[in-house]
Amino acid sequence: MKYLKSTLNLNIMKKFITLAIFAGFLTFSVSSCRDQKTETEELVEEMQEKGADIKVSEDGDKIKMKTEDLKVKIKTDDDGNTKIKKKELD
Repeated sequence: MKYLKSTLNLNIMKKFITLAIFAGFLTFSVSSCRDQKTETEELVEEMQEKGADIKVSEDGDKIKMKTEDLKVKIKTDDDGNTKIKKKELD
């Protein structure tokens, strides 16, 4: 009878530990994906903070931003590839 109780407790502990590890991995994976921003989003936010003039094309594929010392062009093609050009102004 003692063997049966110890085996039962051991199985319950194994399930609990497995569940805790799974919950930890799930929490980590969900929280790590939430805060990631693309380089384009970070660049637009940075330029907005600097007070840049921002022009976006009608289809949203081209973004032009300009401050007193920096000029940035962002172009997205049909495949979703993004090209970023930065030019420092004198």
